[in-house]
Amino acid sequence: MTELETKATPTTAERIRSAFARAGGAMLAVEGLEPAESPVHHLLDDGSFAITVPVDGAVAHMVVSAGAAGVQAVLEMTDYAPLPLREPVRSLVWIRGRLHDVPSGEVSALLDLIAAEDPNPALLQVNSGPADSEKDTRYALMRLEIDSVVAADSTGAESVGLSALLGARPDPFCAMESCWLQHMDSAHREVVDRLASRLPSSLRRGRVRPLGLDRYGVQLRIEGDDGDHDVRLPFAKPVDDVSGLSQALRVLMGCPFLNGLRARRL
Repeated sequence: MTELETKATPTTAERIRSAFARAGGAMLAVEGLEPAESPVHHLLDDGSFAITVPVDGAVAHMVVSAGAAGVQAVLEMTDYAPLPLREPVRSLVWIRGRLHDVPSGEVSALLDLIAAEDPNPALLQVNSGPADSEKDTRYALMRLEIDSVVAADSTGAESVGLSALLGARPDPFCAMESCWLQHMDSAHREVVDRLASRLPSSLRRGRVRPLGLDRYGVQLRIEGDDGDHDVRLPFAKPVDDVSGLSQALRVLMGCPFLNGLRARRL
């Protein structure tokens, strides 16, 4: 990624927390078994991860059989771009640790705790019994005790400590980012073109698409004949609400209005 200016950017821990909030699903890998889908993945205050796996799958059976020892596992989360890009993956996060079964007496309380912060409909599929049909998948609730967290994107890979991860928060706009970028790309190409005009001429030789939006700035993806290039256009300062975001975007585009000037009345 190219930084056009030296200004604040999201920390790796913040980017990971935002990816956690956006990711619709994750895959759990255990050595010797096929990867299992995990529609629920929630970071708890004690530094462990609450996840779900198919209740009648091989992973669930192995973890239950392992008892207190647990099973070594890796949870992989993929952060996809909200637009159909040539390379749709924006980042990957790997959480390595030891997977344990949640005792049946603790399941209800843990589900309530997760639902209070993230009312994921998949929580309703957590059930200790078998599925009623092939289309009615049931999931077992598990806890992943974290050993390490690594994130990778176009800039490279970086390990993040658990304390930094717990201290970070998702970007305030991450839940709305996909809709905003899709709308910008389909209905407001003039905004994208104005932002693209800020790029060095060498980076304008390709298709420019909005890639990301956060409190620190805008990311663009340039799909050129020589490959893909990701560029961050930073705001003058981080913003915290929609009003501040709107003004920061206008300033970044070079629009004088909402930046101390007003249109002249005729």
